[in-house]
Amino acid sequence: MSAPTRPDAPLASPATSPAIDNKATRREWIGLLVLALPCLLIAMDMTVLHLAVPHLTASLNPTSDQLLWIVDIYGFFIAGSLITMGTLGDRIGRRKLLMIGGGCFGAASVLAAFSDTPEMLIFARGVLGIAGATLMPSTLSLIRSMFHNDKERSFAIAAWMTTFMVGTAAGPLLGGLVLSYFWWGAVFLLNVPVMVLLLIVAPILLPEHKAKSFGRLDLFSAALSLGSVLAIIYGVKVIAAYGFGSDALAALVFGLLGAWVFIRRQRKLADPLLDLDLLKQKTISLPIVIQTAVIFAGMAYFLFLSQALQLVIGLTPIQAGLSMLPATVAGIVGSMGAPVLMGRFKPGQVMTGALILTAIGFGMLSWPGSVVSLYVLVAGATIFSLGITPVAMICTDMVVASAPSDRAGSAAAMSETSAELGGALGIAILGSVGTAIYRDVMVKAVPSGIGDEAADAIRSTLGGAVNALSDLPASISSDILPLARAAFTDGLQVISIICTILMVLSAIGTLIALRDARCDTNNDDGAEGAKSDAALDPALKQAACAAGTVE
Repeated sequence: MSAPTRPDAPLASPATSPAIDNKATRREWIGLLVLALPCLLIAMDMTVLHLAVPHLTASLNPTSDQLLWIVDIYGFFIAGSLITMGTLGDRIGRRKLLMIGGGCFGAASVLAAFSDTPEMLIFARGVLGIAGATLMPSTLSLIRSMFHNDKERSFAIAAWMTTFMVGTAAGPLLGGLVLSYFWWGAVFLLNVPVMVLLLIVAPILLPEHKAKSFGRLDLFSAALSLGSVLAIIYGVKVIAAYGFGSDALAALVFGLLGAWVFIRRQRKLADPLLDLDLLKQKTISLPIVIQTAVIFAGMAYFLFLSQALQLVIGLTPIQAGLSMLPATVAGIVGSMGAPVLMGRFKPGQVMTGALILTAIGFGMLSWPGSVVSLYVLVAGATIFSLGITPVAMICTDMVVASAPSDRAGSAAAMSETSAELGGALGIAILGSVGTAIYRDVMVKAVPSGIGDEAADAIRSTLGGAVNALSDLPASISSDILPLARAAFTDGLQVISIICTILMVLSAIGTLIALRDARCDTNNDDGAEGAKSDAALDPALKQAACAAGTVE
């Protein structure tokens, strides 16, 4: 017989009760593996197509504009659809949206694999992007629903991030293996068995969670969100590739105007698509700003780094990929090690240290002559990766944990959208800086008499210079190529200095604003959260009854 409860004994609250703050079971950890599957595929699909481009070009014969859309439309639609899909998952159910997205992703993969026209492949890649946007916030918000213990949730989010890094690294390797034995469409068929497995096991292992108080989805807000983000991403990509022009300017104006209308509409709606009040919490708004800053710097850094390895150092694409393995491993170590450090130090302190480490990685390439050394390039990238992944992991964890449970999908979508925008802006802005420095040097270095087409290629980019000079006499190329490489490295050093300063400022801001912030779960769902948990577990029901929240 159990001892009677003293009338004056203090009652445990749902937020502190050991029964409510329960540790995950084997089912949740196996469910985490299920959630890792779509993340792995999304990352692989970001990179695997680049290897297939020569093969599909020979088969489908697309125009240059069509080829650009085949490559870019996937990322465009992921970025543009994240906010809508994150909120939609909160409304109709995160597991339900995950399964719908998984089914669409598998079907679109089949359509892409057997496309016989460029238009068909562009359409299929667009559907893949929309489906991919359903998977990212759904998996992240489901982690919030599955792991109630803060330490376990942090570890689960670190594992979630690690799958993206593994997928990004594995995509080119696996794609190259498939293309060695099959036609180009086979790279898309890799998605199908994984999505079939997801549809089978998700109803068994993953819980359902949806909000109970939302109204109808505002379709006009969804259209504004999609159109605005698409226009901004498109505009900055055009600027990165071709510089400022009327098309890029028109896209940016349209996107910014649409974003302004979207924000005003959200403030007026009783049930907005995006709850802007979430940004009033510093543990949501500040991590989003910091994550945007590190992705802004990181994407441009790696873009120029990959070119330096091949065009300055002279490595083949495979050698360049292998030389980046230490950076990939360091990124995984940083991501998985962050939860361990958070057990000893406050999250803001860990982020500050990681940002300083990231600044050191950037700073290694800011010294004259550093860019021409393979060892310095690899060491800098490794240190940078070791620092940036804990920052991204803690920012994501803090955003998801700080949001109310019913808004976790929306908060996750905000975080992911900021990362997409940060990457695009980094490539456009920092890429323009590097390109401007290169062109300023090379416009004076190209001799007359080599032809207008070759001269324009040499003045535009280092890659264009290498290709154009390969067709010119050695007496000319031997003089111009070293100048082109030096101009490129000058641009990379300036970018490294800018990134170093940005990371130092981010570290100072983090130390001041997030010094005492924690990645604790927002428990403002109160009795409703306790009732939901109690319905799933008799032990939780007993604890909730003791707390007076369940009758």
